[in-house]
Amino acid sequence: AMISYNIITGDTLTKVFQRIPGVGVDNVLTDRHFIILLTTIIFTLPISLYRDIAKLGKVSLLSLVLTIVILVVVMVRAVTFSPQVPKSENAWIFAKPNAVQAIGVMSFAFICHHNSFLIYGSLEEPTLKNWSQVTHMSVALALIISVAFAASGYMTFTGYTEGDIFENYCRDDNLATFGRFCYGVTVILTFPLECFVTREVIANVFFHGNLSTVFHVVVTVVIIAVATGVSLVYDCLGIVLELNGVLSATPLVFIIPSACYLRLSKERWNHSDNLISCLILVLGVLVMAVGFVMTVLHPQECSHGREMFYCSPSNVSLHNSTLPP
Repeated sequence: AMISYNIITGDTLTKVFQRIPGVGVDNVLTDRHFIILLTTIIFTLPISLYRDIAKLGKVSLLSLVLTIVILVVVMVRAVTFSPQVPKSENAWIFAKPNAVQAIGVMSFAFICHHNSFLIYGSLEEPTLKNWSQVTHMSVALALIISVAFAASGYMTFTGYTEGDIFENYCRDDNLATFGRFCYGVTVILTFPLECFVTREVIANVFFHGNLSTVFHVVVTVVIIAVATGVSLVYDCLGIVLELNGVLSATPLVFIIPSACYLRLSKERWNHSDNLISCLILVLGVLVMAVGFVMTVLHPQECSHGREMFYCSPSNVSLHNSTLPP
């Protein structure tokens, strides 16, 4: 997750800085490597050094507000920009062979299992009733936002949709540039949540749950350095999201909870709850195995920061002339 957030930051903010007068393509602010390092040192590392995840409450609220703003931008552009983008062939077929990877990506969008213990412990009144309210409201809101994003984005770009939707908008689109800025800030503010979880796991496995101040800083820096190093080398968000989905989200969402339930259940093997858990477990294993093979054999193509063809009026006209009536 941290790798994908860094890739998004590098892709997104470089296009924002390109819109600043006097900042050309050779300027250091348009170098994704520099932007990733700059945002890591100035923002994500200092925020990640907090010990108490409750201190990220206001940060998370700001991130949520910006997410709503970004959604409004994408929905507006679905109406105003969609007519300028030619529709891809067979754009409205319900599912294609790479739908399995899509299940993994969607699972990654909803994954929250890994930070459940930290969030539960941060509640003022950590009761099951309060926890149930928080989880149901959060997942319901995530569902609404995700569906709205997916529908608006795909209606605008159909088969040309990139893993990072803001890669699809033209660089001279001022509203999209504002959306990119909000998106970049949101991602930067979300990064520390994942770092907290990774550090907590390392602390529990190797340090019996307690980190001294020195080890707290060292472990945090090492985690962020590894994630940043990979994101500096690799820049294709789509493949990172697909691998995250099939290798990380699918086990955490489908496989491990179902296996734990079956292991701890005292009901007969043919009880309805056990059968449902078995079905989820089998589907999770299939999605994980098939999704990984499909991702390796048929990786998603990436724009790598290039301008999309429909941003040039001449290219759009030429493309439209070749489309069947």
